[in-house]
Amino acid sequence: MSTTHRYRTAALAVLAAASVAVVTGCASTASAPAADSTEGTPVAGGELTVEFWPDNAAFACVDPFQTYWIEHRQVIRNFADSLTDQDPDTGEIVPWLATDWTVSDDGLTYTFDLRDDVTFSDGTAFTADSVVLALDSAAQTIKDVPGAYGGVYIAGYESSTAVDADTVEVHFATPNAAFLQGTSTTNLAILAASSYEATPEERCLGDVVGSGSFVLDSYTPGEGIELSKRDGYNWASDLNAHQGEAYLDAIHIHYVAEDSVRTGNLASGASDIAWPRNPFTPEDAALLTSAGATIESRSLPGPSYAFYPNVSGDKPLSDPLVRDALQKAIDRETYAATIYGDDYPVVEGAFNSTTPFFVSEADQLAYDPEGAAQLLDEAGWTLEEGADYRTKDGETLTLVEPITAETPGDVLLQDQLKQVGIKLDLSVYQAAERASIITNGDYDLLATYYTRADPGVLQWILDDRYAGSKEFAANAQSPETAQQVKDLFDAGLETTNTDERAAVYAELQELLISDGVSFPVFERVQQAATAGDVHGFRFTSESFLSYYDIWKDAA
Repeated sequence: MSTTHRYRTAALAVLAAASVAVVTGCASTASAPAADSTEGTPVAGGELTVEFWPDNAAFACVDPFQTYWIEHRQVIRNFADSLTDQDPDTGEIVPWLATDWTVSDDGLTYTFDLRDDVTFSDGTAFTADSVVLALDSAAQTIKDVPGAYGGVYIAGYESSTAVDADTVEVHFATPNAAFLQGTSTTNLAILAASSYEATPEERCLGDVVGSGSFVLDSYTPGEGIELSKRDGYNWASDLNAHQGEAYLDAIHIHYVAEDSVRTGNLASGASDIAWPRNPFTPEDAALLTSAGATIESRSLPGPSYAFYPNVSGDKPLSDPLVRDALQKAIDRETYAATIYGDDYPVVEGAFNSTTPFFVSEADQLAYDPEGAAQLLDEAGWTLEEGADYRTKDGETLTLVEPITAETPGDVLLQDQLKQVGIKLDLSVYQAAERASIITNGDYDLLATYYTRADPGVLQWILDDRYAGSKEFAANAQSPETAQQVKDLFDAGLETTNTDERAAVYAELQELLISDGVSFPVFERVQQAATAGDVHGFRFTSESFLSYYDIWKDAA
């Protein structure tokens, strides 16, 4: 067997110095594992109030394996530990509940040596049987809940075996080179045996027990989450600034819908951390920093914020020429500066820049309205003198974008497309209607994204074997392109050779842009504002928040 203690991509080695997004007036963090000596000596005690955007009403879930929403996963990271941890700066996989591991030469067997001093918050011991139960339960959950997000992480999983109390073997029928990174994620966090006695629905609503530095006391969908310090915790990964118990006694997470309310509460001292879905506006950032808050920023790994087309039937975007024109018609540099500020990073590809194996496709995404106009002319969509929009055979060139609420970004994009004669129809819908809209094909462009520090996460969107919506995956690409995409996903999982994986994912990224499967709009940057008396903030590799090192000035 070939020993593998660390995992680092060549792409991330280059990215390390450039992957952290900096917004005007904001301090960026690199999730350093060492505490900032200028912050003083950590103080134990105190409670933290975090105001988050509302959780998803259509899928309220804190079961690690099933959920994909950031508002849940960032909390899960603090009550459920994983076999490994991932350095957000280098991409290295480092020990956590597992102290060491080996990978067989054929990539089909992973062997993990485990800590022998870990317990779950219900008092039961963490052993090799815990890992076997967690992975076998995950495989069963895929059958019971086909859309479970963690399915991508264990593609090809066959079985697990407890060699002894502190050693476990994980077997795959087909190679899964992304599995090791998967063991560092919240989605493959290990839960106590009692958790798997509950149904998937019960686990979603909070019937889960982890080994984390905090205990999940309660989860009320639409309202919030309560966490309390885990007594006796002493097995954090070395990426943290300290060992032993967490500093905070409790964490109160409130779901607050309005950006202005979250910003105002932090500025007035009513909360400790404001966590928005999208980056702060330049105006809100200025208000927060003037109130003494620090704004932390880091790009989220995974797909960029992008539109995926509906190329089915006789939809306008079924024509490759129209897709090529649309790619050229989006002025991404102006979008970033106008919506988020002059120093906001401009998106450069189908993935965000913090994603392992990221390759810039900036040249293909260059703004070229003249080129777009030529392509539309070639496609037969003509612009009559004095007209705003192009027509063909008496029909106006209209792209329907379903939205839940109009944003300045939507209006700006609408104006940009109008410059080349494309009408962007912003169709407002209720969140519960999204599935039927996709199934019925009542759209031309629809945005989605997911977060994972591995490019294989895109299978959840485009690979109908694992996609959360098979209809969405089918609509976004022709059958020929869909097969090419699946072949590239498979190739990326079949080799553990870093250079070979890099080449595969570079080809995938070029295909997604050149064939018009992904229309990137902006780099997804996670921001959070912290009050002046809050210290020890650390982003994880998935740009979630670790509460473990956080402490507050003594009252």
